[in-house]
Amino acid sequence: MPDDVDADGLTVGQVSARLDVTVRALHHWDEIGLARPSLRTAAGYRLYTAGDLERLHRVVVYRELGLGLDRIGAVLDDSTADVPAALRAQRAQVTERIDRLRRLGDGLDRMIEAHERGLLLTAEQQAAVFGPRWDPDWPAQARRRYGDTEQWQQYAERSASRGPEEWRAVADAVADLDRALADAMDAGVAPGSPEADRLVERHREVFASFFPLTRRMQVCLVRRYEADPAFAAHYDGIRAGLATWFRRIVDADARAHGIDPDTATWE
Repeated sequence: MPDDVDADGLTVGQVSARLDVTVRALHHWDEIGLARPSLRTAAGYRLYTAGDLERLHRVVVYRELGLGLDRIGAVLDDSTADVPAALRAQRAQVTERIDRLRRLGDGLDRMIEAHERGLLLTAEQQAAVFGPRWDPDWPAQARRRYGDTEQWQQYAERSASRGPEEWRAVADAVADLDRALADAMDAGVAPGSPEADRLVERHREVFASFFPLTRRMQVCLVRRYEADPAFAAHYDGIRAGLATWFRRIVDADARAHGIDPDTATWE
């Protein structure tokens, strides 16, 4: 308890400096009757006595513990108040908040790691989810090529919340789409037909597991599927000519929506 307060009391500024409390807060506590100075100078300035300073010290302690001002006033002024019970209740709230912040911290760690790595799976998990032909270095390659793009950020945000089972669902959806594309090509589905357009729309929906894909972006992506040897090998390994047929149905859908595939650019 402060015992070095001058007999004439301390000014608001002196109390503010001593307790590291703003002058505005002291004025507010005075106005609501929580902690009022006992003395006034002849000019009407507030002066705090040693007893006032002790009360203020308790207000500061309780406020740092998270009690609201109304609750603090009740604890200080009600002689029947069960202070330990109030503190235990506050302790429970603090514990809950700590747990919540710890979970938030864990989520932030995963988000940071997702932005840096892309895929938060071990090499073994990746092989189990995506198959033995999957190269665990592909996410790192994608990070080096696209890490400064908006799409990488969107992908990382989705990746941060996914574990092996969620990624398995994504992989299954991609595999199902690949089979549907191959079956449609085998059945002679024509570019621009309703069935082909539904497959184009389904591709955008499935790809949204990674990041949103506009029609113009889809045109650019599927043209890369056809031109890039690795992508072309994947699709043509499912059905010979599938990469080119896939590009044709996407081009037709784009034209139906007023987009010239030959001039489409990534957005």
